[in-house]
Amino acid sequence: MKLLVTGGAGFIGSNFVRYWVKNHPGDTVVAYDVLTYAGNLPNLDDVADQITFVQGDIGDEALATSTIADHGIDTIVNFAAESHNSLAVLDPGRFFQTNVMGTQRLLEAARHTGVGRFHHVSTCEVYGDMALDDPGAFSESSPYRPRTPYNASKAGGDHAVRAYSETYELPVTITNCSNNYGPYQFPEKVIPYFCSQALKDLPLPMYASTANRREWLHVDDHCRAIDLVLHEGTVGETYHVGSGVEASVAEIAALVLEGLGKPADMTTIVPDRPGHDRRYLLDCTKLRTELGWEPTISFADGVAATVQWYADHQSWWEPLLDRAPVQERAWEARPKQS
Repeated sequence: MKLLVTGGAGFIGSNFVRYWVKNHPGDTVVAYDVLTYAGNLPNLDDVADQITFVQGDIGDEALATSTIADHGIDTIVNFAAESHNSLAVLDPGRFFQTNVMGTQRLLEAARHTGVGRFHHVSTCEVYGDMALDDPGAFSESSPYRPRTPYNASKAGGDHAVRAYSETYELPVTITNCSNNYGPYQFPEKVIPYFCSQALKDLPLPMYASTANRREWLHVDDHCRAIDLVLHEGTVGETYHVGSGVEASVAEIAALVLEGLGKPADMTTIVPDRPGHDRRYLLDCTKLRTELGWEPTISFADGVAATVQWYADHQSWWEPLLDRAPVQERAWEARPKQS
């Protein structure tokens, strides 16, 4: 297989590149990344001699097309996305530009070069949110009801992928995943952010809706799922990838503080972000029954190992702190529609 991994220097993308090199050493891997603030080339240092790196934007159709052709790419795995909900509140345009129009231009490049598989990585957030006491879960047939600019931009990208499948018969697959965690995650996201705060002996800020929950999946289990979909999944199908394990931000804060040996009261409450979703939960029956996938990393073990990784790699995340483009609560100064 000859893979183009877009967003390959980001969190999930770089973990996927590392996973693929280890588990499929005979394959060709080209990591493609525009290197925004969250794209970090050192994420690939340990596999740099086993891959090819191309700095580029998925919205640059000409560069994407030439990269695919020059390397004989037969499979694209599209992780490239703007993904921070808080930043999307402040600058929604960049999210639609990358996640919708960028995806569409990458699809065009794939269509014109005859790529054999276009795999698109999406999110649980396209479905909107659920009540905290809802006994159900989102299935692959649930309607899209995005509530934030980030969610809506990812939904738009998903629709573009399906349209190219139906109209141009581009061979596509999609996975919608739950919240990922693990090493190399940019420290704007909650677990690495809490780790960085605690290691600096600063309070961990929690949104006022501390009972809101997310479903948590270790990034390595996510990589295994995509591998399985690429090799055994049905073209044209969507698969959900989640662990079934939910935790609130208060529970996450407690696990981080416990793992770092910090006082349990090192938290503070801040106002909610606009459009803050209450809860997501994915029904992964299809992936489990049709392809036999199961998560292998327990939440307790995965979080403990992740917290330890950030404690051991302060030299990795400390230089990234000043690159984060958003100040939480900046939206409070923005005028609201009257």
